Amino acid sequence: MIDPLLVSVYVFVLAIFVGFETITKVPPLLHTPLMSGTNAISGITLVGALISAGAGHYGLSTILGLLAVIIATINVVGGFLVTDRMLEMFKKSKKKD
Repeated sequence: MIDPLLVSVYVFVLAIFVGFETITKVPPLLHTPLMSGTNAISGITLVGALISAGAGHYGLSTILGLLAVIIATINVVGGFLVTDRMLEMFKKSKKKD
């Protein structure tokens, strides 16, 4: 039988590799739409972290869940702020009369 920890490590390493390859192949023009999609995925991560933190288990799982909630929240808020700032650069400036 395969150890579940070993499978988790395989999935983690594969996710790192696929994420790196995906991000490095994106042209600069598509970074804003990609960031918006990434924010949606981070929102899903935040929901999973909330479930993990509030599952009623004590100890390490609650602490790691809380840490995941904090990091995912920072990621979501920061991503939306950066996306908003980038979109502001594409708006036409209003000239005063």
